[in-house]
Amino acid sequence: MSLARGASRVGSVDLGTLRSFLGDALTVVDVEVRKVRHDPVELMTRAIQPILWLVIFGQVVAKSRLIPTGNLSYLDFFAPGVLAQSALFSAIFYGIAVIWERDLGVVHMYLASPASRLAIVTGKGLAGGVRALTQAVVVYVVAWASGVHLRLDPVSIAAVAAIVVIGSSAFATFSLAIACLVRSRERFMGIGQVITMPLFFASSAIYPIASMPGWLQVVATFNPLTYQVDALRTLMVQGASSVHGVGVDLLVLAVTATILIAVSARLYPRLAQ
Repeated sequence: MSLARGASRVGSVDLGTLRSFLGDALTVVDVEVRKVRHDPVELMTRAIQPILWLVIFGQVVAKSRLIPTGNLSYLDFFAPGVLAQSALFSAIFYGIAVIWERDLGVVHMYLASPASRLAIVTGKGLAGGVRALTQAVVVYVVAWASGVHLRLDPVSIAAVAAIVVIGSSAFATFSLAIACLVRSRERFMGIGQVITMPLFFASSAIYPIASMPGWLQVVATFNPLTYQVDALRTLMVQGASSVHGVGVDLLVLAVTATILIAVSARLYPRLAQ
């Protein structure tokens, strides 16, 4: 009886800790999402980039037929890459908002709250992922209007949304870690620009991995964006097949996000110094 009561207490403590952690993380998500809701101009400016990529770049390359994409048209192949790219660009510059928070004293308020650093960083990462869903809506609308053969059943759309949130959360926490290290808006912008383009071009967003030179294929194998694009393409486009397997893609993104959240949680207090 005593052992059963002890196990029950341990279980209740663990469950209470988990509830507290999730509650704190979701509170941070709510605060960050409210910022987006009250700034429609930001949503409009975010929509411009994917529209340009799909309507101009995608159409030109599709007409030139320079890139072999197997049984998919180039626009079908390219649309998931645009979604991954636009979500990446949104997430990777998320850290600059955290630097603004430091200057305004918001970081000190977070650190003074009962919420753990891990819950704060997890909430901010998830918020970056949720914010990226606006990009997904824009890409879906433009891709549908451009004739991309989308999977529009609820299961596929929900799976795409989950992949967008997980992948963007990983890149948002990566951005947060950079912000904790450099702590300067100007330096952060420079580093962000240096990071985003190699991640984008060393992935399968624009062209198949098989068409890359050997050394770039090796780089692409270690690029988390490659796995996000692969999962999005499989779940988003009719007739697309996964190169790595959606399970492997999801595992890579989840492990990457977990590692980066842990690193960012360790670094987060440095931002307030």
